[in-house]
Amino acid sequence: MSDDKKVIFSMNKVGKTLPNGKVILKDIYLSFFYGAKIGIIGLNGSGKSTVMKIIAGVEPSYQGDVTFSPG
Repeated sequence: MSDDKKVIFSMNKVGKTLPNGKVILKDIYLSFFYGAKIGIIGLNGSGKSTVMKIIAGVEPSYQGDVTFSPG
């Protein structure tokens, strides 16, 4: 597979529910490809920071699969 088509990160069916039961992420699917420039945009309170925390590995409590592949 050429490097520009290589998936280096993926989130599959990722969700996050707060202790009070509020669902803030539900069934998120993302794939980042080698060399791609990405942006995460959305309204205030839509979960952008939570997604970034999951990507950074500092959000330990979530549902779903997060996969990193060596790039």
